[in-house]
Amino acid sequence: MSRFGDATAVERIGDGRYRAELDGGFGFAQALNGGYLMAVLGRAAVEASSHAHPVSTATSFLRVAKPGPAEIVVERRKSGRTAEMARLTLVQDDAPVVDALITTATLDPDTEPVWTGEQPVPALPPVESCLGMDGGPKDPGDRGFADRVDMRFDPSTMGWLDGRPSGRLEARAWFRLHCGYEPDAYAMALAVDALPPVALNLDAKGWSPTVELTWHLRAVPAPGWLAVLGSGRLSAGGWFDEEVEVWDSTGRLVAQSRQLARTGRA
Repeated sequence: MSRFGDATAVERIGDGRYRAELDGGFGFAQALNGGYLMAVLGRAAVEASSHAHPVSTATSFLRVAKPGPAEIVVERRKSGRTAEMARLTLVQDDAPVVDALITTATLDPDTEPVWTGEQPVPALPPVESCLGMDGGPKDPGDRGFADRVDMRFDPSTMGWLDGRPSGRLEARAWFRLHCGYEPDAYAMALAVDALPPVALNLDAKGWSPTVELTWHLRAVPAPGWLAVLGSGRLSAGGWFDEEVEVWDSTGRLVAQSRQLARTGRA
């Protein structure tokens, strides 16, 4: 199994209970990425379900999750022929860290859209024209998230790096996993929360903690690069929203998300 597959694996240890070993490589400064945690919870939800895909995940982040052992408690809320719903809680040190309500269903990878809206597929500059995550000489040590996730950022949304923020809630990038793991539902969970906070293009600085994030799997993604497009509507009073769309290599919309976050300060 790939590094991402190993890092998101869960083991059943009882009725509605699963064990996971959270990988510190999918975080920053000991705080694990929320998308990575949603991928782990999604695996547990599917393991406990008769369906193949986590199609809707509504997540509340209660505390900072840390690398190491964790337990996932799955409480089934509804069982149906087309969908099942369960509440999942990620627990560390006997305290709830993340709560999620996850709906599972089985998507047909050959389904064609009935309607996709009137807006064209958003364009990104070619991968080779975008900014990588290196940012300088190669660090011989483990760089954590940057060594797990290969992202190439649209330069027009990265002005905040050199003191020229665009003044808009925006971020855009190409996305794939360094380990060669091809896109699936669990990679989508990571992708929707992989961008730098869109508020960095206003006056935010540093980490912007997510309070709640809901994401939807809209289609089974094709192999290859993913286009991840982030935007927002309002930043006020120390809070901002962030909406993300993920498009696969065939130009299909495969995931959508919306989150509420606190504005980071240095």
